[in-house]
Order: sequence, then C-alpha cells, then structure tokens
Amino acid sequence: MPSVGRSIPHESSRDHVRGRSIFLDDIPPHRNELLVDFVSSPVARGEIVALDLSAAAKLPGVVGLYTFRDVPGDNLFGPIFNDEHFLAEDKVCFQGEPIVVIAAESHAALKAAKVAIRLEVRAETPVVSIEQAIEAGEFIGTPRAITRGDAADAVGKALHRLEGTIYIGGQEHFYMETQCALAIPGENGHLTFHSSTQNPTETQVMAARVLGLGMHQVVCLCKRMGGGFGGKETQATPPALMAGLVALKTGRPARCIYAREADGRVTGKRHPFEVRYQVGFDDDGHLLGARLEFYSNAGSSADLSTSVFDRALYHADNAYFIPDIELIGRVCRTNLPSNTAFRGFGGGQGIMAIESVIEDIAEFLGKDAAEIRLINCYGADGRNQTPYGQIVQDDTLPLLFERLVERANYWERRRAIDEFNATSQSHLRGLSLTTVKFGISFTTKFLNQANALVNVYTDGTIQVSTGGTEMGQGLNTKIRQLVADEFAVDPANISVMSTSTEKNNNTPPTAASAGTDLNGSAAVNACRLIRERLTEFAASRLSEGEPIPIERVVWENGCVFDSDKPEQSIEFGKLVHAAHRERISLGERGHYITPGLGPSRPFFYYTTGCALAEVEIDRFTGEMRVTRADVLMDIGQSINPAIDLGQIGGGFVQGMGWATCEELKFSDEGELLTASPSTYKIPGVRDIPEDFRIEFVEDSRFPENVRSSKAVGEPPLLLGLCVWTAIKNALSYAGSKGQSAPLNLPATGEEILRCLSEMEEV
Repeated sequence: MPSVGRSIPHESSRDHVRGRSIFLDDIPPHRNELLVDFVSSPVARGEIVALDLSAAAKLPGVVGLYTFRDVPGDNLFGPIFNDEHFLAEDKVCFQGEPIVVIAAESHAALKAAKVAIRLEVRAETPVVSIEQAIEAGEFIGTPRAITRGDAADAVGKALHRLEGTIYIGGQEHFYMETQCALAIPGENGHLTFHSSTQNPTETQVMAARVLGLGMHQVVCLCKRMGGGFGGKETQATPPALMAGLVALKTGRPARCIYAREADGRVTGKRHPFEVRYQVGFDDDGHLLGARLEFYSNAGSSADLSTSVFDRALYHADNAYFIPDIELIGRVCRTNLPSNTAFRGFGGGQGIMAIESVIEDIAEFLGKDAAEIRLINCYGADGRNQTPYGQIVQDDTLPLLFERLVERANYWERRRAIDEFNATSQSHLRGLSLTTVKFGISFTTKFLNQANALVNVYTDGTIQVSTGGTEMGQGLNTKIRQLVADEFAVDPANISVMSTSTEKNNNTPPTAASAGTDLNGSAAVNACRLIRERLTEFAASRLSEGEPIPIERVVWENGCVFDSDKPEQSIEFGKLVHAAHRERISLGERGHYITPGLGPSRPFFYYTTGCALAEVEIDRFTGEMRVTRADVLMDIGQSINPAIDLGQIGGGFVQGMGWATCEELKFSDEGELLTASPSTYKIPGVRDIPEDFRIEFVEDSRFPENVRSSKAVGEPPLLLGLCVWTAIKNALSYAGSKGQSAPLNLPATGEEILRCLSEMEEV
C-alpha cells in the first residue's frame, strides 16, 4: 500500500509524548565540558570606555574570558553582508550585544563572573523607530523597487483615490527550545558542533570564518529543534561561535544555551514595517493604480533584511491584478537586535498592506470587501501577470473565493452581522474573507538546490540523510514516506538521520516552505538511481534464462516480481542482499535543482488559499474573540494529510497571534520590555477559533513538484490575517458611513479601544 497520501504518525511523536526525544540540552555532558555565557551591552548605542576582566579572571571555576581581541578569524560576519560583529569592539549598536564570552565550570561561576566584570559604556541616543531611521538617513542596502506602468498617473486619473499609512508590528519567534550549541574539539584543529539550527551549512561557514578554520575542519549536526519559525536560520550562529571559541581556546567541549529571557532580549524578530499608500479605483472597486512605499526596521545589521524586504514587495499584490503599480522602499537600520527571518519572510507584511487597503476601499464605496477582492482577483486572461512579470498560471483563486463563500454561508452570515450590530450596544461583530498567493522558492536562485544521501542495507532497511532540518514540522516523516514509496517498502524500515554537513554539503536552510520540495526531491532522485540498478538486477533474478524486460519488473508491498508471473516474487531485503553479493552499489547521492527560475519567474509556483474569520468585540474592554474561522487551501496532493492539517491550523493561529495579541514593546532607549511570557502574549488554547474548519481543495494536483504536492509551511500563517481584517470590519460599524477604522497591527485590546474612541469622536 502506498505511503504517500496517508496520515502516518510523525516520526518522533511517540518519543515526544514519552519525553524521550533528544534535544541539544538532552545530550549528556562530555568529560571536562565547559559552560558558556556572555556579558552584553547595557545600552542600545554607545562607546565602550572601560572593560576590566581581572577580578572575574581570578574567580574559582572561571576558565576563560574572551573579547574581540581573542577572535582568531574575522570578527565580522553575516549571511548577505559581513556587517555584524561577533563581539563588540569599541562601539555597541544594540542592547544585549555580546562583548565578553565567559567559559566556566558551573552556572554559579558564570553568574559570579558576569557580576565581577567591570564594564563602562558611554551611552548615546539610539535610533529605535522607522521614523527616526528615516530622519537620520540610516539605511541598509540600496532602495528597492518593482514597477509596472505609470502608477502616479493612474492614481491621479482614477475616479476615486485613497491614501494613508499602515503600521505593522514585529513578532517574537517564541520557539520552545532557545538558541543553543555544543562545540566539541577534535584532532588537527577540527570542531564538531551540535546546533539547534535551521541552517547547518550557515553555522559551518560562519564558524570557519570567525574561528579562522577551513570549512573542512568544521562539522555541524542537528538532530532536531524545539521549534524554529525562521528564528534559527541565521541567529543560531552567535551561540555556536561562542561555544566554538571556547572549545578552540581551551581544547575542551563547550556548551552555550540562552536563558529564555536572554534569548528574547538578544535575538531578532519579525520585521516591523511602515507602509504609505496611494490607490486609485473606480465605482465598482476595480484597482486602477497603486503606489506603496515600504519601510522595514532591520535592527542593527543586515542579517536577511534585504531578502525579507524583496519578498514583501513580491507579495504586495497578493492575489490581485493591479494594472499600474509602483512598489518602492528602504530597509532601515536601527539600534535594536538584528531582525531576521520569520515564517512568511516579509510576504505577510506585503499581503497585510494590500488587504488593509481593500478593506478601506470597500468601506469608502459602501460595498462588501469580498466583492472587491473577487473582481480584482487574478485568474482572467490578460489579468494574470504579476508586477514582476511572472504569469499566474493557476486560475484557482476565483474558484477558491467562490467555493469558500458558498461553503461558509458568507452572505447569510453578513446579513446576521448587520442585524446584530444595528441593535447591540455592548458588542460589535465583524466578518472578513482574505486570500493568499504565496510564492514558493528562495528568491536567491542558488539556494534552490538540495542533495541527499540514501544508503540501502543488506537487511532491506534504509538510512536517508538530507540537508533539511526537523523542527517539528514533519519534514523527516514526509521524506520517509517518499523514500518508502520509491522502494515499495514500509516507512518503519527507513530512518532519516541527523542532519550533518559531513554527509550533505553546501545545503540551503530549511526555510521558504521548500524543505520537502527540495530535500524530498533530492532523496527521490537518489532512490531512483539505486532502484534503476536493482531493477536491472531483479530482471535477471526473476527469470530462469534470459533477463525479463525491465518494464515487467514490478515493485509492490515490499517485494519485486514479474508482472507476467506475480506468484514468483523476491522480498526487498533478499533482493538487496543478493545484489550486494554481486557488488552492486546500494548507496547513492541525489541532487535536485528547482526548474524554470529566472528574472521574471522568481517562484516555481504559488500555494493559494482563502480564509474567513468572524469575530466579536466588547465595546467597553476591547476584548476580542474569534467565533469561527473557515480555511480552504490548494496544497496539491498532500503527502501526509494529518501533518498538513496541523501545519495549516498551527500556521493560521500563529498568524492570528501576530495580527492580534503579540505586541513587541521597546523603550525609547532600545530596551525590549516584552522579553518573557509574563509580558509577551502568544495565542493560548482559549484564543483558538471556537469553530475552526479546515479543508483542502479536492483532486488538486501539481505534477511538476514531488508527488504532485505543494508547500504548506508558510502560506496558512498569512491567512490568519483575516482575523485582523474582520476586526477592522467590525470597527467600521462604529463609525459613520464610509469611515474606515485606522487600525494598526497587532490589533490588541488597547489598539481596538483606541480605534473605537477615535471613530466615535468623529
């Protein structure tokens, strides 16, 4: 029975619930292992004027204290630009920036050393907000732009025009396992890292760069992560560098694990954005022209900010055709921890902007926003090319709209909400349907490749190694299913091994929703090379004389047989054992590159979906609850429906959290005020929609991708924005006709009350 398409359990689920799964901190301490921590900047911007380590160096249990002067390689690193200091030199640029690495025998010694180090920093006025960065001219990279036609002319000539500014907040990753790494020294200057990272190759590259080693001297392994969400794509590097520096200097294993609050204070988040827009449209709501100016808050260094920004521009049209459009903007440098990848990778900020604009247009025209979305949707001939030139080949977007409107009884529920809001003096209800057209591929072309190693053993069991990393999303489970079906064996006979740069070299991060597409395809390619050899061998073993035609060799239910004589079969294990004795190779590397990418086609395909949320707001407290949410997605042929269902539900709730309750607060001095669960609110059980319905499009296929599947990691998060637009819709009932709510993201209770107050005053 084929494995793909079945909801087999997550490969680690049983060990997870028993508490037996091994995470990095579960690895037993090595002999002579040291603990690693660091002293960081107490201010967001300033000059280091004094640093005295002498008292701390004399403390019992303190083995080493290291500053930038002790770095054997380059103290600057970064995934795109080398503009981030591993250890601060004479200046500091964010609160929490590492200055001194401490190696000690115990946590008590670490704590004592941090107190004993004498650090004096002369504080300067930091740049914290986007507005401050624009005023100071603090930018990273060059201006970014995507244009088509003459947006200014189209907006100017349109019958109706709107303009405004949208503020979009950031988001904390809040993975369960904090940033951590273990470095083990070996012979000839070699270092082996165990790292909680989405990007083992990045850790290998940066460790070699900063520690003055060759990449051949560094191995990075990752068994699994306790969550990532993009936060471990690049920012797993600093703890690995700290542990690696200590291991290199002392010749002893070293472990660095961030405390929860420290992790919150020193790591980057989802990028906050400010979007200034002008849009022109006709009486029916057709978008005629749009000009959107984006500014993102990158924090203190580039990290991945320019790529995040590019994806925001690529998704600023979302699912809607706009004939004349101008998308421009800048990446702003501020004195905050460097913001980084987060599930959606800028796409959410671009989508958020246009969805808010559509709500405003609908309110201005006195129409339902669903009507505006449908008439502007990609799908018709001549209205299916994006601003960057890619053709939207899938015409499912209008179908998704229409199907969800029908299944969710949209118009009946809209009438009920109109009646409720006309009579209720204590509560408001809102309803909104949004969509997503999310591009699947890295927008940096060379990252769209992967390799896999498949080893078949003589007992018929199989080990698979890829560059993909498991963070709970089920990548390893899907790869097991793909490999199982290639050999027609039980997935229980397949192990997906720890990710290691020793087995899989020069790999991309597990990101961009492409983990299964890339690594699964590479594994399948490796399997098919082995299977080709085994098929030829089986053709000779299944006959008594001349080999049978290979077209007659059938792989099914753990056996191989002649289609003309199915009663004569060979078990897979016996076949590979016999093949080995005939010196036939049972191991293979597979390589895969995403096809068809180019300047006007940055994405291999789009994953699409629609979601509908209904909310209720308490007019006196601002408290909001989601009474119902309906999600409909086109994910092609699901490799594992249960895992995909979990990804869609979890992604939606995470997106809903970003849009409603997760608010990052920084002081004017650049201090994060929401660094712990007591001050930062992620969605809980009671925040999940009370009635939550998720469906896939039936009989959808995308044959160009592995097993006709589509990516499912990031797109559902962006559908969670329908909760925000439903809140905006509810608030519109509090104002006068045509008045749109000036709602920012996140729509916390306080933000909802602010909007209510402003609208009721008008």
